[in-house]
Order: sequence, then structure tokens, then C-alpha cells
Amino acid sequence: MDGDLIRERVVFNSEAFMSVPCQVLRPRTMKSDQKNPAILCSHGHGAFGKDPVAGIRAGNDYIQNIQDHNYNYGEQMAKAGFLTISPDLRVFGERRDGIDPFPGRDACNVNFIKGALLGIYTLTLNIWDFKCCIDYLETRPEVDKNRIGMMGLSQGGTMTTFTAAAEPRIKAADIIGYVNPWRSFAITRSNFCGSQIVPGVFRYFDTDDIAGLIAPRPLLLEMGIYDNCFPIQDLLKGYAGVKRIYQAAGVADKLWADIHSGPHAFAGNRAFEFFRKYL
Repeated sequence: MDGDLIRERVVFNSEAFMSVPCQVLRPRTMKSDQKNPAILCSHGHGAFGKDPVAGIRAGNDYIQNIQDHNYNYGEQMAKAGFLTISPDLRVFGERRDGIDPFPGRDACNVNFIKGALLGIYTLTLNIWDFKCCIDYLETRPEVDKNRIGMMGLSQGGTMTTFTAAAEPRIKAADIIGYVNPWRSFAITRSNFCGSQIVPGVFRYFDTDDIAGLIAPRPLLLEMGIYDNCFPIQDLLKGYAGVKRIYQAAGVADKLWADIHSGPHAFAGNRAFEFFRKYL
């Protein structure tokens, strides 16, 4: 028990020799009647993986991480009545090879290079793991399998973009602080890691094209005016590209925007209303 919430640590295998550790939260009063909505909550690029997203405050650094990014959206959404699942991405959290496995280097990039030697990529492996999270949610006695959403900040926004584009069982998505041109954040500012790309993707698609694949399903884009990771002018370009796709699909009303006067963080101004409406 965690106040009004029930917290579970869940681990399942997504392939041979690969386990996915997760935090699952739900309201203590939630019934096991297969009628409740669920949200898959992805963490971003940070030291603690899923834990802050699930509201775990294991030390001052965790608490500061939550405060800096309003990061505990898995916990917040559970308190709002949703069952939430927050998994660790590969090479993060419990799936990390120690605190600093490659001193002076980004573990994402090192593992990306290792995988590339074998013709496998961390982004696609993480998408597979998240599809397995949806499989798991469909087994929960509380969850209506037709009422599953997804959300995530930063690299979690990357994961939400790609996973929701590839997984039709995700009925509504909230991408927080991510959709903006690769030419700006990746090529010009080098603000990304190997876990966020597959080779050659920019030859064919930008991030707004991939987010547009979520149409005609409902999509919320959150954009911070003082985001120092993805500048607001770039986020607005991404939003404009997605808007053109939703308009062309005849579902402009299904695209929501939360342009907020905050930093690189979960704003939460419209997310609760959004998921209540569409899940």
C-alpha cells in the first residue's frame, strides 16, 4: 500500500534472457472488473529510470528529479484513477550495468554501437518491450484492453512517439517535450543518444511524420516555453507538422496542444482531461 494507491513491482520476460522490471500503480478502490483505463508511462534519459515516474522517492536526488520535471506522472495518473505501468528502458534503472559502466561515456551510445555490430538497435528493442507491456496490461483483471494509453517526457516522448505509431492498441498518447526537427536537436545541437534512433530514419521521416502515424487516434503534445532541452520554436515546428497530418486525415479535433510556461517537464494542464475523454 502507498496511501490511496496499491504499488506492485512486476517483472516479466520480453524475450529469452531478457526481463522488464516495472512499477504498477492503481487506486486502492479500483475494481477487478476489466472496465478501467490504463496508461503506459515511459521515463526519459536520466539516472534513475522508471522510479521517479512511479513516484519513488529513494533519496534527495530522486526528490529533486521529480521536482525539476514534475516527473512522477505515473503516480499522478494513478491518483487520478488510472492503472499505470512504468517500465525501465534497456540500459536504464534496474537494467543498467552499474552506476557508471563506461566512465566518461554515455551508456546509451555505447550500447547502441554494440547492438549495431549485431544488427539490432536499442530503440526497436525498447518498442518491443513496450508492446509486451501492452500484452501484460491486457492480462490485468482491472484493465479494459480497449482503454490503454501512453505518455512520456523527453526520451519517454521518443518512446511514446515511436511505440504509439507502431502499436494500434494504444488508443491515446501524450508526447511531452519531444516532437521537433531532427535537423535542430540532433544534427545541429547533438542533443540525443543512440537509444533514440535507428540508422537511416532521417532519410525518410522527421519526428512529426512519425507522430503523425498515430492519427486518427487522439494525441496530446506538451511544449514548454522555457524548455532548455528542446526550444519552444522547434517544438512549435514539430506541432505544425503533426497538425498538417491530422488535418489531412480529417481528425484535427483529435490533436491537442498544451503550450505551457514551464521548463522541460510534464505540465499536466490538459493531460488528465485528455485521458479521461479518450480512455
